[in-house]
Amino acid sequence: MNPAGFQELQISPDRLAAIEALGWTVPTPIQTKAIPAGMAGQDVVGIAQTGTGKTAAFMIPALERIKMGEGTQVLVLCPTRELAQQVCADTEALAKGTRIKAQAIFGGVSYKEQIDALSRGDEVIVATPGRLIDHLQSKRGDLSNVRYLVLDEADRMLDMGFRPQIEQVLKVLPRDRQTMLFSATMPNGVHDLALRITREAVWIEAAPPGTTASGIEEFFYSVKPEKKPDLLLELVSRPGWDAVLVFTRTKAAADVLDGRLQREGIQADALHSDRHMKDRTRALERFSTGKIRVLVATDLAQRGLDVEGISHVVNYDVPLDPEDYIHRIGRTGRAGAKGVAITFVTAGDLGAMKTLEHRLGRTVERVHLPEFDYVGTPQTESGSPASRGRRSRLPRGMGARSTADLTPEELAELLDQGS
Repeated sequence: MNPAGFQELQISPDRLAAIEALGWTVPTPIQTKAIPAGMAGQDVVGIAQTGTGKTAAFMIPALERIKMGEGTQVLVLCPTRELAQQVCADTEALAKGTRIKAQAIFGGVSYKEQIDALSRGDEVIVATPGRLIDHLQSKRGDLSNVRYLVLDEADRMLDMGFRPQIEQVLKVLPRDRQTMLFSATMPNGVHDLALRITREAVWIEAAPPGTTASGIEEFFYSVKPEKKPDLLLELVSRPGWDAVLVFTRTKAAADVLDGRLQREGIQADALHSDRHMKDRTRALERFSTGKIRVLVATDLAQRGLDVEGISHVVNYDVPLDPEDYIHRIGRTGRAGAKGVAITFVTAGDLGAMKTLEHRLGRTVERVHLPEFDYVGTPQTESGSPASRGRRSRLPRGMGARSTADLTPEELAELLDQGS
């Protein structure tokens, strides 16, 4: 039987069979709004948080419009090679049962397979801008039949300085095309780009800026800087911490933390741009298949990492940009699942933390554990307007081991401090 909801979107039987094989039953809000517009040939500008099914929202209409034997017809531009790989894998799953071919094109790997795909005219090309331009400058590939262009994570591409490369690619594409642009945020640069490259686009906002998936529980853990490694070890040793993604601010910190976890007997690996592509691919494969429990990453993984079942995301360092916070914690609680997002906050991070809460428009619950807490330092936040009258609660899975030596009165007093 066809999955309920999708058949109402006038999708072909082949695509419905692929959707059923993927186990999807009901379209997400962004899919419900974007797929009909895409199927009708309209340009679309979509604003939606991570983990809401954006890939299917743009790829299902694209696949429906492909005509076999006419070369490359769909081009998707992505900011990172990890996202390109993920979108390509999703495309292959949605194209199952057809002769449609898809190829991911990105740097750090051999050109041969990519050259072969461009020479064959594979119907779908998913590419990072830099490597695609390398091919175009070498006269490899024909994009003159592209009738469907997607810019995925457009805000991230502009953040990474891809605007000149995007403009260069646009020059070789047909003017008579359908364009879909998706972004989790809509800064001025993305807004201007969307207005310029789309024609009478349907603007879809699946969630207000700053929102996170409803299944994510968020907590700020008070911690002394020197106690952060010990706190992480304490947490990942607890029951239920089955698949943990840890974000660090620097590549060096990721490597150091990965080494510390492994020395303590915790299966872990690191993911950042200084690692060779084959090592990054191996780390992702080990994490997605459960061979390791902890993946320590820089912001390279905050977008484009679509691993099912991530139980916890840990911001080892407070993100400098509130938008980064949204993208990081969006790696858990995907597609309606439950997840926990934890951020380590030192006394020196209080200003950044309050700025983050102001941008989010909500107060995140505090957790104070006596053996790691910075409570008692001159910079504690007790009495702040955002926290007066609140009491932190211990989140799911914390147990009582770390506070067993406290009386109920002492614990209540501790939890009230700074929160």
